[in-house]
Amino acid sequence: MSEMSIGKKIQSIRMGLGLSVRKAAAMAEITPSMLSQIENDQVNPSINTLRSIADSLETPLYMFFQEEPKETPVVRPQDRLTIGSKSEPDIRYELLTPDTKGNIEFCMMIIPAGMSSYRDAHSHIGEEVAFMQEGEEVILEAGGTSLVMHPGDSVRIPPKTPHVWHNRTQTVVQVIFAITPPSF
Repeated sequence: MSEMSIGKKIQSIRMGLGLSVRKAAAMAEITPSMLSQIENDQVNPSINTLRSIADSLETPLYMFFQEEPKETPVVRPQDRLTIGSKSEPDIRYELLTPDTKGNIEFCMMIIPAGMSSYRDAHSHIGEEVAFMQEGEEVILEAGGTSLVMHPGDSVRIPPKTPHVWHNRTQTVVQVIFAITPPSF
């Protein structure tokens, strides 16, 4: 890593959340001494320890390994970070914000014809607002309710609400959404 170490990234995220070393360590089920040594680059933690820390800080694991991007406020379509879903490889997410460092994340989900965003409902800790940009219609199952959305429709999904998107049409659907705090 050229600009920031993994330990310093962990420390920066922890401090940004207002967590003490002791509190963050307890949440990650490691000792405060171990977390301090990791943050000061005195030890190399295992991937399981890093995963535990990432979970406790509610931060995607890849953030610890991501190099600092060049500061640019504009994200061109060809430069978007694309994230594929492990459960459905044809579903694509494109990050519309320059990175996930801010307090909000802006993404576009592209669902091919006849596909769903996940096999089962999925939730995250943050609030989500979604806007259907393109396609015939998309069905949002959220918290036991089924909502049919058409281009131009938007919806707010409360925190921790299990939800899944279904494209049961023969055309591609694009849904733009904002999540706070970032979760991808």
